[in-house]
Amino acid sequence: MQFIKNGPDIPEELLEAREEGRVVFFCGAGISYPAGLPGFGGLVNKIYDTLGVSPTAVEKTALDNCQYDTAIGLLERSHPGGRPAVRKALAGALKPDFTGPKATQTHQALLTLSKCRSGQTRLVTTNFDRIFEKVIVDEKLSTSTFAAPLLPVPKNRWDGLVYLHGLLPETPADDDLNRLIISSGDFGLAYLTERWAARFVSELFRGYTVCFVGYSINDPILRYMMDALAADTLMGEDSPRAFAFGNFSKGKEEDVTREWEAKNVIPVLYKEYRRHYYLRETLHAWAANYRDGVNGKQAIVSKYCQIEPVITTKQDDFVGRMLWALSDKTGLPAKHFADFDPLPTFDWAEPFTEGLFGHKDLSRFGVQANKQVDVDLSFSLLRRPAPYTRANFMVPVQFDSRSWNGLDEAMKHMARWLARHLGNPELFLWVIARGGNLHPQFEWELRRRLKDDPPSPPLQVLWALLLSGRVKSLSKHHNLYSWADRLKAQGLTPTLRFELRSALAPVAKISRPYRWPGAEGTPEVSQASVSDIAQWEIVLGTDYAHSALDAVEKIDKWADALPTLLPDATALL
Repeated sequence: MQFIKNGPDIPEELLEAREEGRVVFFCGAGISYPAGLPGFGGLVNKIYDTLGVSPTAVEKTALDNCQYDTAIGLLERSHPGGRPAVRKALAGALKPDFTGPKATQTHQALLTLSKCRSGQTRLVTTNFDRIFEKVIVDEKLSTSTFAAPLLPVPKNRWDGLVYLHGLLPETPADDDLNRLIISSGDFGLAYLTERWAARFVSELFRGYTVCFVGYSINDPILRYMMDALAADTLMGEDSPRAFAFGNFSKGKEEDVTREWEAKNVIPVLYKEYRRHYYLRETLHAWAANYRDGVNGKQAIVSKYCQIEPVITTKQDDFVGRMLWALSDKTGLPAKHFADFDPLPTFDWAEPFTEGLFGHKDLSRFGVQANKQVDVDLSFSLLRRPAPYTRANFMVPVQFDSRSWNGLDEAMKHMARWLARHLGNPELFLWVIARGGNLHPQFEWELRRRLKDDPPSPPLQVLWALLLSGRVKSLSKHHNLYSWADRLKAQGLTPTLRFELRSALAPVAKISRPYRWPGAEGTPEVSQASVSDIAQWEIVLGTDYAHSALDAVEKIDKWADALPTLLPDATALL
């Protein structure tokens, strides 16, 4: 799902987990760039500048290798002011600039996305700055906060924002600054010796889907967390599912993907542009849509339903947005689409029937997926697996001969949208191309439309043929060779007599009319004849009847049966 043009394509699994309140966003320094704050490397450089010192040779090696935590640890030992001086310089380097119009936009979006439908907030950041605190106050949010090392247990009752590596106090004091996790020694205590941070991260991954935002692929903080998870995996724990938003430069998308996957993280990539513009705008759009709930999805329908779907692109996949909105379980966005005036073009039927969904999309439609991925599974909005609440029971015998599954709310409204195109020949040809066997509810919609708003006379003829069962269907298969074997064994029984009459009954075989290149186009629907709309011929209900009957004539009991079959043959004329 792509919320904005050129934005990252957010996996369905992540979207669905967010809707169910199972996602925890893990926020790094990158989310604070719009407020003028640096990343980890930039922060370390600012500390050196504030202290007025240059890195030693050993410190420079650590900086060159992006080992910023190591460089800070070395600096705290080499500087005359020691750890307190470095910590005070750190506090001075983290003063955000709120004059920009989007300084806090990303933080606002993440707080919105982190609030479950039940009202609980579950959000984690490794940043020290107080931007989240400002948003909480400005927006009058009742969000609890927890700062290391006093952390909550990340389970169902957890409600609040966690500063995993500590929070800068409003009035910095030495003891408060000393608790911030920034040097290699601090990380060693938090993740290796005392392990309180490692335990929090491990427990978090057991219960939630984690999505990293604002981290670079070589971020030391990310490395510590992934190392903690790797240790759990070695101890027999299940490998967790984690996502990460990451950027790539032109031509480097595949390389960046492989690097993230090597860390056992599923990347959600976006092009580098104006310091993570596409990430910020995507989070903002996602949050707005999530905040608005069904209304947000209906807004997507309103925005795109009058556009020709053929012009969708990878860079601006508005068809993907429509499919995401229309698959909402409430069916309200689909109802909005079905009722929209003017009627959305029938061209939407193509992406709605294209196999764009797979195994990872099953949960979107309320279907429990197997752990083993079915790589061959392909389905569409208008042809998809049914959840157990809509599926028929598997039984060897039942009262009702129909085998149709029930339609969910979204499919009911999509059937209404199709029925509104009753006067469009393309709907009839679309139905024929898909076998012509109508779901009872869709058939009811069509019959109601035929009565209330009849189409042109030729289309009325064609629909009447289909609804009366007089159009040849592949699902109604009559095998005269098998019939002949039973005639030979049993003689002419009433059952065989009925089967033969059905097999030899005349039906209409219908297909899309062929038009020669350069020939005149199809007349207006009001002027079109049946032949203009569809190519048709009268055929028998069974195929290969002549060759089959040649074999039947050699059966002794056939001659005895002929006088009995004469009334049936006469009725078929």
